[in-house]
Amino acid sequence: MNPPGLLIVAKAPIAGRVKTRLCPPCSPEEAASIAEAALGDTLAAALECDRRVVLALDGPLGRWLPPGVEVVPQVSGTFNERLAAAWTHLPDGGVQIAMDTPQVDGALLSCALAGVRDHHASIGLATDGGWWIIGLHRPDPSVFAGISMSTPTTGQQQLDRLRTLGFDPIVLPTLTDIDTWCTARSVARAIPGSRTALAIERVDERIAVSR
Repeated sequence: MNPPGLLIVAKAPIAGRVKTRLCPPCSPEEAASIAEAALGDTLAAALECDRRVVLALDGPLGRWLPPGVEVVPQVSGTFNERLAAAWTHLPDGGVQIAMDTPQVDGALLSCALAGVRDHHASIGLATDGGWWIIGLHRPDPSVFAGISMSTPTTGQQQLDRLRTLGFDPIVLPTLTDIDTWCTARSVARAIPGSRTALAIERVDERIAVSR
């Protein structure tokens, strides 16, 4: 058996396909730049853990991909089905995050991995009612089946499902997703100097000049 790994489920940062809720004030190109920066920060945090890192990607590869990351395509279907399929690439378990919380760091991911080791599961809820991370000691499609995704109760549903399946997950700190311009600026303030913060600051500067 191999050590638990890390799984990132993401869209390729293509203008018009990612972070569309940031528009306006962002242009589609600026929103894609923020998405690319957030994905870069997230992948960098995952690589800090010195574990296998798998990126389940919807879309083409780009120069943003760092070395040391395995890339697998997402399957078609509902988000629940795509998550379950992505997890088959971590047969020995691990933790899964998206590209929406670039304020995550290696230490927090290590805590999630420890939760998988000690409790067989971990989860971190998001301020919008979803979840930003989930950890499992083995893939299990029933973890995601029937969960209503992208709702204010998704995170609680997911936590309840883990407990129903017999897990006692470690609950990690609540984080804010980059969903709107307000949340984007909040995340940028939390990680000054990061790729994400710099991409958001460039938009702020453009807005200030255009006033």
